[in-house]
This record gives sequence, structure tokens and C-alpha cells, in this order.
Amino acid sequence: MRSKKNICVIGSGFAGLSSATYLADKGHNVYVLEKNSKLGGRARQFSSKEFTFDMGPSWYWMPDVFEKYFNDFNKDIADYLTLKRLDPSYKVFFHDEVIDIPADYEELKNLFESMEEGSAEKLDLFLSQAETKYKVGIQNLVYKPGLSIREFLDKETIIGALKLDIFKSMHNHIRKYFKNEKIIKLLEFPILFLGSTPKKTPALYSLMNYADIKLGTWFPEGGMYKIVEAMVKLAEEKGVKFYTSQEVKKFSYTNKKISHVITSKKTYDTDYVVCSGDYHHFDQNIIEDKYRNYSPSYWEKRILAPSSLLFYIGLDKKLKNVSHHCLFFDKDFEKHAEEIYTTPRWPSEPLFYASFTSKTDNSVAPKNHENMFLLIPIAPDLEDNKIIRERYFDLIISRLEKLTNQNIKDHIIYKKSYGIRDFKKDYHSFKGNAYGLANTLFQTAILKPSLKNKKLKNLYFCGQLTVPGPGVPPSLISGNVVANELAKKID
Repeated sequence: MRSKKNICVIGSGFAGLSSATYLADKGHNVYVLEKNSKLGGRARQFSSKEFTFDMGPSWYWMPDVFEKYFNDFNKDIADYLTLKRLDPSYKVFFHDEVIDIPADYEELKNLFESMEEGSAEKLDLFLSQAETKYKVGIQNLVYKPGLSIREFLDKETIIGALKLDIFKSMHNHIRKYFKNEKIIKLLEFPILFLGSTPKKTPALYSLMNYADIKLGTWFPEGGMYKIVEAMVKLAEEKGVKFYTSQEVKKFSYTNKKISHVITSKKTYDTDYVVCSGDYHHFDQNIIEDKYRNYSPSYWEKRILAPSSLLFYIGLDKKLKNVSHHCLFFDKDFEKHAEEIYTTPRWPSEPLFYASFTSKTDNSVAPKNHENMFLLIPIAPDLEDNKIIRERYFDLIISRLEKLTNQNIKDHIIYKKSYGIRDFKKDYHSFKGNAYGLANTLFQTAILKPSLKNKKLKNLYFCGQLTVPGPGVPPSLISGNVVANELAKKID
């Protein structure tokens, strides 16, 4: 290493924490500036009336990515987190029946076979191919920085890429194996949040089915925020400094480099900047015009993954007929997907997701109470006000009561909503999106916004609007990738 550098990381979400820790591990002086009063970005947590709510991510998938992260620092994840595999993985409500998805693979095959003759054997074939995609995609391609097509021209990558079904759609790929509509919906569900309809999503993403079914659904004791706390602890062990309530307002420049980062409270010297905050916001609103990576029209043409309308609910009783994760597919899947992606508008009959973390963890709600988190995926940048939110809350609570056969509304003792307006206010989220850029073919790898600013020598980006894409594991990877690129530049 030539010398120890001052590196400013903007934002303390998963990508920011990841990049900060990797860079500090290489011996640099790293500090993190967080806009909000609590660390964690979209994965923040809050407590009220003795209920504790994770504000954003609620699914712990792809445990191998988390294990690799801690192993990279010669740490064991078990020293930081207590993980429990959920069984059932989740519960799915259709209009005419409720299905528990068992964690045990043989049980799942038996379930599929009972729904469609021959589907157990077909599931083996489907997941064998999905495993190949996972191993090529997650263990190789997603760790590439996407700066040049040359990254993908080695023999191993080309041979691997030919197996990835990049030019086939998930819609056709799944139907090649299965005819039963409920099985099809179960296998299409993981891509609902990737930013397009199954007809427009590459069949590459059947790798998510492998992650779901074979690697399992887990839960960290104490909630998803425990991951943030674990990463912060590890970062601090490496010497990373954290400063909260420090919204970055502008930069100072010297010789086509950022020399100072100016927040609402203080000015910081820096040699390099890693921005894990909203890429669009910094590119269009914070960086001087002449140093921007992209034009306003470029950003307008980007296809975004959904936003969400969220409700955090405290109940004064325990609920029956629900599991930790519940998916409500009692309405038309394709119609809701069209209302998110094709003709964006508030959905007429939305599918929704509910999480009851108190079914797994007693610490998140008072005794004999229930912690309920509700999520409706919606198109970004819609009109968002209290009247609309209440209408949708009443709509899904009524369905929830009917489908689970119990009174819920009369037992609500705490309620908070969170939507597009809040995503914009708290995170400067582009169009109020919740998940970043859609994973379409033309927004993959080198076709995503670049992790490096092309006009400033010392500015890099990570997070959900750049490589590899949205989700918690990809965000950890994004921080790793950008740290490696920056370290190459410094060394």
C-alpha cells in the first residue's frame, strides 16, 4: 500500500457498511456519514409501545453471501448473529386454499406432486439448472464491477453465461416444467420485486428459486436490524468511525477530485468518496453539473423496481392461522404486476405480504401481543397521501381478516404507515422506489449505472442503483466490489 487514505463513505445501509469495512480492513482511515439519526439505511429499526419493527428488509435469503462476508474478515457469523431457519419457510394464501411451504425439500416435492403429477421429478430438474445459475451468477458474475465488457470475455465466464438463460423469460422457463397455476405462482413470486413482469425478466433469475427452496429462509434473533448491528460492530473493530445526522449537501473540488464533503453540520477532508446513498440524488442534485455521470433523460429512461406501501402494526392479541412470512395471492397476480410495471397506477386488487416476527421472536412484542408488518408492492412515483394509504389499509385488513378467519382491526393498538413520500424524504429515493433498478436484461452488469464517476478521479458508487442490483445480499456484494476497485486504484 502506498499510503493510508482518508475515505468518506456516504450512507450506512448494507452496501455502505460493507464497503467501509473492506476498505478499513485494507488499512485506510474510513468514516461513514449517515443522513438519518440511526444507522442502517432502509434496514433501520424503530420501537414504539413496546413493539420493535424492522423498517425495511424482512427476508434473510442467500445465507452463503452473509457467511462469506464475515469469513472475509476471518470472523464466524455465529459470533455476531443467532440464526434460525424458518419452517414453514412461508405461508401462501390463494383464493381457495392456504399452502405452507415446508423447509424440508422432500416434503416440498411431495407437496408439488400432490398439486401436479410428475412435478416432483420436474422440480429436481428445474432446481438443478437453477443451482448452476446460482453458482455461476452469485459466485462469479455478480462480483464483477461491470466497468468493461472485457470482464466477461474469459472462457469460464462465457461457458457459464451460456447456461444462464439470459435471453429466455422466467414466464416461459417455468411453464416449460410446470402447468399447475399455483406452482407457477409460487415459483414466480421471488421475482415480483425484481422490477418487471415474469414475461420480461430473464430466466437467469430462477437462481432465486434455488436460494428460496434449497438454501432456505432464515431469521436473525432480534430482527433484521441485528445484521446492521453486527456489521457496525465489525466495522468499528476495523476502525471505521460513524457520524449520524450528517446529510451531505455538497462537495468541494480540486483538480477533478472531491477534496471536501460538506454536510448540514460540518466539512470533512477526504481523499476518496464512496457514495452508497441514492445514486440519482447525488448524480443530479449534489455533484456539480459538469461532473455528473448521466443526463436527466438517462435517469428518466431507467426502469425501476417497485416502491412499497408499508404498515407497522401492533396488536393486543395473538393471531391464529398465520406464520412468520405470509404471501397473499388471492387476487390476480398478472394484473397487479401490470399495474406496477406496464401501466403504473395504484393497484385495483393488490397482492400483499405480511410478516409476523413475533411468531418467531418474543422480543419484538409484549407478551400475548403480535407484531405485524404489511407490504403492498406499488409502482414508484405515484401520488401518495393519507387518504390513499387508509383506503389500502382498510382493503388489505378486510382481506386478511377474511382469509385468516379472525377479527384484527379491533385489536390494533399501534399503527404507522410508510410510503413513497417517506422513501423520498428519508433516503432521497429516486421516484420513491424501495428496491432500486429493475433487473431487466438491458439493466444488467455493464448496462447498469457505473460504479465509478467518469469525470471525478476519486468518486465511486455502490448500492441498489448500481452493480449487482437490489436486495440485501447484492448490497453486501456491491460494497465488496467497489472496495476492491478503489483499493486497486490506491495501490
